Amino acid sequence: MDQAESSPSPGQPEPEQPEPGRPTRPARPAPRPGGRAEHEVPALRLEHPVVAGYDGSASSRNALAYAAGLARRLARPLLIVYVCSSGVYCEPLTGQVVGVPRDADALERWLLAELDQVTGHTEIDVHVRTRRGSPARELAATAEEFSADALVIGAPTHFWHRIAGSVSGWLARHARCPVIVVP
Repeated sequence: MDQAESSPSPGQPEPEQPEPGRPTRPARPAPRPGGRAEHEVPALRLEHPVVAGYDGSASSRNALAYAAGLARRLARPLLIVYVCSSGVYCEPLTGQVVGVPRDADALERWLLAELDQVTGHTEIDVHVRTRRGSPARELAATAEEFSADALVIGAPTHFWHRIAGSVSGWLARHARCPVIVVP
């Protein structure tokens, strides 16, 4: 039996093809059997991107602008990584562990809007990823996973971070790629 390219059935839309110069967005996760939907990250193939850690602070906005310029100059894709807390807490009265889901699409739209504000619609290949856990460990793991050319983050803004240690300090000691800390 011959193998041919699959095409949609009549009445179904054609698969979308990304426009050149437009940010690439991860596909929505498929519902899991049993009716429960989980957010699964589709496999992403990037060659040596510039990774930008972003948390919404003024220094991370500066880092995002720097990372976008670096990605454009190196002709590399830009991977914006937002690390949030695990989103799990314990209900005080019942002791029940509750997970707080976040709207991944809204978060992605926010990150792309931040990039547009900072760079003014620069023509680079942009990808967005959200991770849960320790910001330093997740950024280092993402940079290693994609063999990043550079990891760009904002400088710590709190006095306590300068004394007790910070994400940038941990990454400078443990990341396996160049770490650029932008004030």
